Amino acid sequence: MFRKPITYLLVSALFLSFISVPSIVAQSKEEKAAAFTAEVKKRVAKLGTGPEAKLQVKLQDKTKLKGYVSKIGEDSFAMTDPKTNAETTVLYPNVTQLKTRMSNGEVILLSALAGAGALIALIVAAWYHS
Repeated sequence: MFRKPITYLLVSALFLSFISVPSIVAQSKEEKAAAFTAEVKKRVAKLGTGPEAKLQVKLQDKTKLKGYVSKIGEDSFAMTDPKTNAETTVLYPNVTQLKTRMSNGEVILLSALAGAGALIALIVAAWYHS
């Protein structure tokens, strides 16, 4: 009795699912690496140079560097270890991980926003329970 309409419904749903499948463009390893290298370059440029431009870098050979950016070039940047003043040149494609520290202003702003959010949540909760 209901077999024919259910069959039509399932066939049409299957047909629509094939039509609406988005095409997925696969990136090669080289394209992914180039995109990541461009992102690293952009983030280092945004950070700038000097003792305030602190970051942590992990390289392809599993080396970890900590310090600040002392020079920015087209193909590489230089990091200086503040303890030893040793400068290390890092090629952008060799970076596998890049961590930047938040400035004091950003930490204060995030703390203030979290505190304000908690205060608003308490006020709303008290208002609903009264």
